[in-house]
Amino acid sequence: MSTTQSERLRGLLEPLVSAADLDLEEIEVSRAGRRSQLRIIVDSDDGATLDACAELSRAISDKLDETDVMGDGEYVLEVSSPGAERPLTEHRHYARAVGRLARFHLHEGGEVVARILTVDDEGLDTEVPGVKGRKPTARRIAFGEIDRARVEIEFNRKDKKEEEA
Repeated sequence: MSTTQSERLRGLLEPLVSAADLDLEEIEVSRAGRRSQLRIIVDSDDGATLDACAELSRAISDKLDETDVMGDGEYVLEVSSPGAERPLTEHRHYARAVGRLARFHLHEGGEVVARILTVDDEGLDTEVPGVKGRKPTARRIAFGEIDRARVEIEFNRKDKKEEEA
């Protein structure tokens, strides 16, 4: 996708996404046979619901029909949330993942799996789960240490409502 098309899409879509109280996380255009596929990833502090994605998809489709930003060819539009194992790339992603387990690949080459407890401007306070009966340990991870990070899926994770009860 050319920078010009990417900039035009972002300029066109950001106001629609913001009006829906969502953040525009990613825009991806790829080829799928004769058609293009436009994939738009949105999120918010409370998550992006299926209804919000469907409503936004209709608004985006209408807006794209008014312009030539996708060219003359056919395209498939997909509007979705980042998913369960979302990558953490922005400060807001880490803040939204407080309480979640994440896998951190560090610049020094190590890997840490820990629960995010708090987030500030410099980094994260985490809790590394204990192994084989050992107690969990606290660990501070500075943003500068992180090469890449991703939320881990937990099948036995307690819901916030369960923890409050």
